[in-house]
Amino acid sequence: MSYICNCKSLVGVIILGVVHLLVPVSGWSDAIIRTQAMQAGAIAQYFVDESGIRLELEIGLTELESFQNLLPDELYTEMTGEVRPLAERLVELLENDLYVIADEKPLGGQLQMIEPRERIRRDPISGEPLPLGEGEEPELVIFAQIIFPFETPPAALTFGKRVPANLGFVLYHSGVAVNDFRYLGAGQRVVFDWEDPWYTSFESRTLRRTYYAPMSGFLYIEPYEVRKEIIIRPKDLQHWVDLGLEGRKTIPVEMQAELKRRVGEFLREHQPVTIDGQAVEPELARINFLERTLTASRVIDPPEDLDINSATLGAIFVYPTVEPLPQAVDMLWDLFTAKIPAVPVASVDQAGALPTLLEPDYARLEWQNFLRFPELPTLKAVLAPPTLLEKAAGYLSWVFLALALLLGWRAWSARRGQANAGRSAGLAVSLLTIAGISFWMAPVGLSQDYARDVVGNLLHNVYRAFDFRAEADVYDVLTQSVSGDLLTDIYLETRRGLVLENQGGARAKVKEIELVDLDARDGEDGGMLASVTWEVGGSVGHWGHLHERRNRYQAELDVRPVDGQWKLVSMEVLEEERL
Repeated sequence: MSYICNCKSLVGVIILGVVHLLVPVSGWSDAIIRTQAMQAGAIAQYFVDESGIRLELEIGLTELESFQNLLPDELYTEMTGEVRPLAERLVELLENDLYVIADEKPLGGQLQMIEPRERIRRDPISGEPLPLGEGEEPELVIFAQIIFPFETPPAALTFGKRVPANLGFVLYHSGVAVNDFRYLGAGQRVVFDWEDPWYTSFESRTLRRTYYAPMSGFLYIEPYEVRKEIIIRPKDLQHWVDLGLEGRKTIPVEMQAELKRRVGEFLREHQPVTIDGQAVEPELARINFLERTLTASRVIDPPEDLDINSATLGAIFVYPTVEPLPQAVDMLWDLFTAKIPAVPVASVDQAGALPTLLEPDYARLEWQNFLRFPELPTLKAVLAPPTLLEKAAGYLSWVFLALALLLGWRAWSARRGQANAGRSAGLAVSLLTIAGISFWMAPVGLSQDYARDVVGNLLHNVYRAFDFRAEADVYDVLTQSVSGDLLTDIYLETRRGLVLENQGGARAKVKEIELVDLDARDGEDGGMLASVTWEVGGSVGHWGHLHERRNRYQAELDVRPVDGQWKLVSMEVLEEERL
């Protein structure tokens, strides 16, 4: 067993920068304790391929004592006061402290590198590398790289540790993560599939990665639309259809468009869906290559060459419905192999997701409408603008009042001529009554509350129009709130604001429209001009994730009476902000 260390020139840096930090400090250990494995004091990443294993270690300064057998001679002597050669200590480390066992014997390894580095900041859920936050200071760690060469690729290996340190770890086989970040225990056995690393797995189910399945499916039941989403590896589809991937290690950009077309055609004929007992033909809406993590999924755009083992496609098929919500939807899964004996699926409605596992003997995903109070597209009533009669009453009320006062004065002046006085007084009372009715019928002058009610309901109805899925239905609803050339602009601008660019064009469903601020004033043709700020919150269930979006808008709106209704006739967006 041989060991190489190319880091003796760094010993002085390590001694000055590390030994000083090993002096006990009250409360220091509490400050570094984490419940997530990816934020443990020490991190081990194992990279396995046919040539061997590359172990990359990040050792926090508080865990350095557990890995002292790995340190250069000078630093080891400085820490312990003992003199032991590195080669001897490395044998002890790899046989007892941090071992990889093949055929019941520890694998030998070579120390390639050891040096101080900044700790990689990781997402607390997925473990993905993150940039440092504003004002955040980097943490110093010791980075070490150890190589375990193979004579022949093993069928299985056991990874483990006996050091007391908390050690978060993840193992990659030819670029495919075998597990999510977990804590390494006393011994974890992994069985390798050297033909397809996707199927390499730990024997312990607790170490199975979240996205272990090569295929999965989702049914989304939404107002006026059922959506079927299939996530699948092209490499697995080779079992049913030749996609030209045999013998390839990557899927180059130039072949991806044709591959997506062929996969879309193949999937169109599979996983048939019935709605309320009727078979329906799917419409392929989108098909994209995906990058999936524990926290998000995104469409890979712009395209890039993809590793054949981890490349994943997401296909979306839509089924428009006449009724807002069906009573029953089911999907029959018809793609199983010896390596894919079960497929995770879920039906998703307004109450949430209902996951299950489909198998050849239980291959149908069924959804029943048990929603007691479903949220359906609803429009708000908008106050009507003043009618011609109401406007006329506003002008005539003052005339009637003036005449009534004039007749009243004449009746008082002619009080000696009782007959004339009585007639004038009676007519004055009648005119006062008519004036009162006219004042009551006359439209109230523009108030902020009135404008807020009109504008708020118009905006609500504009966004609610996009609850409908057919373009003709969206336009029909929009015409109730929008007029003229603005109709097309509103349609395009609002739809753009609801589209998730990194999800292949998926459209968010609006859940909340909040009018934040409004300043209204009189406009032309009996209308109103309004400086408005509003926020729109929405979400979309997609690829098994819930994507949230909230935008804030500032705009100048021109609202006018059109055909007896308040309608938006122009809109100038001054600012759009993603919250």
